[in-house]
Amino acid sequence: MSVAKQLYELQEVDLELESNEQTLRQVMSQLGESQTVAKVRSQLASQSQRLEELKHEQHSLEWEIDDITTKLATLEEELYSGRIKSPKELANLQHEASGLKVRRGELEDKTLEIMEQVEMATASVAGTSGQLKTLEAEWQSQQQKLATDIEQLKSGLASLKHKRGLMSAQVDAKVVESYDELRKQKGTAVAKVEQGVCQGCRISLSNAELQRVRSGSLMQCSSCGRILFLA
Repeated sequence: MSVAKQLYELQEVDLELESNEQTLRQVMSQLGESQTVAKVRSQLASQSQRLEELKHEQHSLEWEIDDITTKLATLEEELYSGRIKSPKELANLQHEASGLKVRRGELEDKTLEIMEQVEMATASVAGTSGQLKTLEAEWQSQQQKLATDIEQLKSGLASLKHKRGLMSAQVDAKVVESYDELRKQKGTAVAKVEQGVCQGCRISLSNAELQRVRSGSLMQCSSCGRILFLA
């Protein structure tokens, strides 16, 4: 096997290594918290907080209504007991009782409004909670698949690196060094020659260059500097 062919095959392995390493980086970048999950989790937290605030407001209203009801019961017992003879005092008690009834009515109306809001907020929390569970399950499944893919890619990369080591050991170290330097500069170090044309730069070779390539000599394209390989 010619040195040019060995280098071309080495390049095929290097290109595969680069591709797999890029894929590995892309897959690894997908690990971690999902923005969608985080957004829905934050939404659920806000909805849950709002629900607790509404429930607290409802309870406060109910306690105030209970307090007014107790006061009214005391006032009405006093009004109908017959113990109060003063018309003015009776009028004052009746006025106070009337005010408490009005206030209780207002609170009861407000409580009904809050109860409706609590019902809607509870439904929202339940819906978002269900959505979050679904998203988290999908995310967990995706993370597990990514972890499996990463292990497979790492294993494949280890095999390719081992293969590259074996292949490069069969070529003169200085030649491999020149090849590596060319790859750093140009991306590909070895170019195929097809129909007398360097596939690296698309420039036709001279007859003398073609003859040297055909003879198996290791040579570089006079135009782009890549090592020429005639399949």
